Parts: sequence; structure tokens; C-alpha cells
Amino acid sequence: MNEENLIEKNYSIWTSPAFDKSIISKINKLKQHDIREFNDSFYCNLSFGTGGMRGIVGLGPNRVNKYTFGKNTQGISDYINKIFKKDFKSVVIAYDCRNDSEFLAQKVAEIFSANNIKVFLFSSLRPTPELSYALIKLNCLCGIVLTASHNPPDYNGYKVYWKDGGQIVPPIDQKLINEINNTNYSSINFKKNEELIELIDKSIDENFVKDSIKNGKIGTSNRANFKIAFTPLHGTSYKIGPEVLKQAGYKNLKIVEEQASPNGNFPTVKSPNPEDTESLEMVLNLAKANDSDIFIGTDPDSDRLGIGVKNDNGGYTTLNGNQIMIVLTEYLLSKFKGELNQSYFIGSTIVSTPMIVNLASAHNVDLKIGLTGFKWIAKMIHDFPNQKFIGGGEESYGYLVGDFVRDKDAITSLLLACELGSECKSNGESLYNYLINCYIKYGLFKERLISIEKKGILGLNEIKNIMKGYREKPISKLAGNELLYIEDYKKSEKYNLQTGLKSILKFPKSNVLIFESNDGTRVAIRPSGTEPKIKFYFSVNMKIDSKKMFEASNKILENKIDQLVKEFQF
Repeated sequence: MNEENLIEKNYSIWTSPAFDKSIISKINKLKQHDIREFNDSFYCNLSFGTGGMRGIVGLGPNRVNKYTFGKNTQGISDYINKIFKKDFKSVVIAYDCRNDSEFLAQKVAEIFSANNIKVFLFSSLRPTPELSYALIKLNCLCGIVLTASHNPPDYNGYKVYWKDGGQIVPPIDQKLINEINNTNYSSINFKKNEELIELIDKSIDENFVKDSIKNGKIGTSNRANFKIAFTPLHGTSYKIGPEVLKQAGYKNLKIVEEQASPNGNFPTVKSPNPEDTESLEMVLNLAKANDSDIFIGTDPDSDRLGIGVKNDNGGYTTLNGNQIMIVLTEYLLSKFKGELNQSYFIGSTIVSTPMIVNLASAHNVDLKIGLTGFKWIAKMIHDFPNQKFIGGGEESYGYLVGDFVRDKDAITSLLLACELGSECKSNGESLYNYLINCYIKYGLFKERLISIEKKGILGLNEIKNIMKGYREKPISKLAGNELLYIEDYKKSEKYNLQTGLKSILKFPKSNVLIFESNDGTRVAIRPSGTEPKIKFYFSVNMKIDSKKMFEASNKILENKIDQLVKEFQF
């Protein structure tokens, strides 16, 4: 069906008696006064993917609203009632600071209750990792968190977790997708059962704080002497982040006042994303004003964090996601003091720094690599119960300490980062030099991510054509070095260009290409799963044997990435 016909079909559905009269009136006004927005809202159905749904709030099937989220919820309810017929059935729901999250969370709760499923609903906004924690603690079948993470203010999302505490993965994800796709809007049951909706509050908060400290407080230092600047970026860590630090013994904490309260409009930043260094400008200025040892910012749903540390020049260096993963993992592993073996494991992803391979080998722990997305690290914990998970991270600023939560957890990770920084300071060192020492031990790896936004119908086609182009006409060199491998995760094949041999990539199929040259230079390309973007991940490396080599070598690698970027025509 072409786009024009699908627009008319969707318009016919959304003006049927299954929809409120007020909604139909608004749709007709949209069609009359903003045909471009109308077409974009109706030309396709906002898809429920392998991790849930994310999109712009508005009217129509390609927007976030009570009907698109309601269709998800009705489908999941039908699946739960079909599979768990005789069991006590319960779900837990959380939401973040988005302007419409509370309303949508209430509607989701009402639909579950209307389908005779017990609902535990957080009484106000909470961090995403606390949803994962509550799901396990309350022994629920399913968890829902309404969040668009670090997306712009006009977005919201619907993330689904299963009974192990992690986001849905195969085979359950496809089963839920099929159920949702077979659900009609007319079958959504909005008739709530108040007796089945229970608000949850302090008891889960208190236990989450306790277990966060249990897993993250591992250092030996003078915590009261360590100076921290912190911002929740208008998000959900505004209370619980400072509370964890306070109870762990940190007394010298400064918070960015202008960003200390939840606000779905994110008025002080262009993007509430710690991956964007501009979002950390205010906390950096606070750190400078108070001579803080570290500054930290968490994203709106508190599963990602950005970190900046004092450098040798009297200023501050902002760490990227790969660097955060390396120093936190090195610190965790260093605390085992010779106990480590292959019964322990750490986790990472295919687009994160290859430096983690060298780190794992040096500590004699198993390293498991998954596809992009933290749900794959959660799946590792579930699939290998006889191995002990220590920690894991990904390049997109997510990290998990221990297995008491099954998703990236900025709350416990910010405590762990302070533990590392405080211990370094007590020992007369710095976290900045701790990172350089990791480079000396495991190799100097430098990465850069470039995201190119391609909005709307045309943008989606452009992204498809870019991926198609690199598959049909792959490059032959990377920064002057001969290409050695091409990994195509859509075909599940790895090609060795020198031998001509192919091997199987034992991962679920995913639209990812990775090129690697004979010197270890890597470029990964993939469409974003949550935003209208295509992403390019560049990684280069070289050996250094002293701190004196760091600055010059770092510049060489920076120039090499610049060359790669030009080769990919940016």
C-alpha cells in the first residue's frame, strides 16, 4: 500500500467511533490547517519495536498518545492473560519527567487493570533503573516505563521489561509485537478497575537506595573531602541521586539549582543528553566555581550519565561513554584482588571501544559482547546464571554495576564514579591520570561518534539508501590501511578480505555494518533505533608506554579520525 492510500486508511480508522469525538475534531482541524503535519502523523504506524516505542507526542498512528500506547498495553494484556492463565498476574509502571508522562502512565495502568491485571504504579516520577529494580522486588511479570530518555521535549516513549528485570529480548519481544500488531484500536479496554491499581512509594525507594550503596560503595577514602558538582538535567535523579551520595558519606555536594527540579521542557539545555557536552555546561561552571573534583550529569530518566574530571592543566576533561566504561570497569575489577577467573564476566557492545577486550584479558575475566542496547547485557545476566556479572557498559554513556538492576543505572554508577575519584584523591592521584594509566596498560584507544539526522519520510529513505550503498560498494581502505574484515550483522556474516573466508556472526540479525582494517581501525554504521538518525562510530588505537607519550599520541589519533570522517564524506 502506498503512502497516500495508507494516510487515507489511517484517517478513516482514526475518525471511527472507537475514538473520542474531541480527538476526531482535532484530527479534522489538523488536516485542514497543517497538511504537512497531518501527513507525517498518518503516513505510517508508529512501530512497537524490539524495545518498545518512542516518538513525538501528538495525534494519529505515527504519534505518541493514549491510543498508540493503549494499543501496546491491550496487546501485552492479551498476551499475559493468554500465557499466564492461572497465575497471579501483576505489572509495575514508572514514568519520567516528560510533560505528558503522568497522564499516559495513568491510562496504561487503567488498561491493565481493566484486563484484570494487578498494577503497581509509582506515585510520582522515578528513575528507569528503579523500575527494573521494582519489577524484580515485586515479582511482577512485566514492567513499563514511560520515557523518551534523552530525546527532545516533544518526544515520549514506552519501554517494556519482562519478569527477569531486563528489557524484552527474543523470543518474547516478537511474541508481544505480533500480539500488538493484531490488536485493533476498538478492542482497547479503557474501563479501569481501581481496586487493581496500587500506588507504590517509599518502601521501594528506600530499598533501592540501600542496594545501590551496597553495590556501588566499594572504595576506601575520605569521602567527606571529595567535592562533587551534580545536575539531574531537570530529570528523575533530582532526589535519589543526592540521597545515595549523602547516605554513602559524601558531604561536599553542590547541585545546579536551575536544573534541580523536574521539567519536561528542559528549559536550560538544547538537549537533555549527557552525550552532548553542551548539556553539561552549567554543571561544569558550578564545578569551576567550587573547585570540585568531579562533575556529573544524568539524563532525564537517569539511566545515562556524563562525567567530567580535573585534568593536569587545572581545567576539566569531560569523559566520553567509552572512557567511563573503561575506568569504572577497571576500578570494579581491581577490587577483587586475585579472585578473578572465567567464572566472572563483564559485558559490552559491538560498537563500544575494543579496548575492553584487552582490559578483560588482563584481568582474566570473561567478556561477553552483545548488540547495541543495554537489553543485551541484561540478557547475558539471565542466560549465564552460573557466571557472576561484575559490571558492563556501552559507548552511549550507560553503565551497570552488579546484577541487582537489569538495565543501565546512572544512580549506582554516579556513586561508583565518586568512589573511584575519591580514592584517587586520597591516594594523591587523579581520576584523569587513572584513565591515562589504563591507556598505558591496555593501549590508547580513541573513539568518535557522528550522528546524522534524517527526518520524516525522505529521511527514512535516505538512511536506507546509505546502508544499501555501503553494502553494495564497500570501502577498501580505512585511513590508508587495507581493509581486513567486513561484518554485516544483517546477514550474520563476517568476511575476511585477505583469505576470502566467511564466518557466522552469532548474534540476532541487526542492521549494522562494521569495517576493520589491518591496524585495528574500526568504523561501525547503523541506523538509530530510537531517533531518525544514522550513526557512524569511529575507533582508532596505538600503543603508548608512558604518560609523556599520551598528548602527542592522542593528537595523532585525533587527526586519524578526522581523516576517516573525510573518507566517509562528512
